[in-house]
Amino acid sequence: MPTTYILNAPVITAYGEWQFNGPLSVHEAQEVLRDGFVSAMGHQGTAELLSTVLDIIVPTNRISIEMQPGDKALVFRLKQRLEEGKVFSKAEIAQLPFELGLLTRIR
Repeated sequence: MPTTYILNAPVITAYGEWQFNGPLSVHEAQEVLRDGFVSAMGHQGTAELLSTVLDIIVPTNRISIEMQPGDKALVFRLKQRLEEGKVFSKAEIAQLPFELGLLTRIR
């Protein structure tokens, strides 16, 4: 059974064929997560912001994953590079431009 993840960046976790689509609306993102997900969201402020935006609980869970063929990931993608070494709060991240995307491992 394929797994759906939440990631705080579009990360290619293994060699293979990938597809990255977006941006997604909030409704589309909620549909991706409808049947459950594994959070790999390692940044607390981002997890809190996504919880608010998507109206679901997105736990902070700093884990490494290796997506398998058929797996998907809802990706939080900042549209600008962050200052090195700074840890941003939920309020600070909410002020930055971001979008949601869907990363799928094809094979």
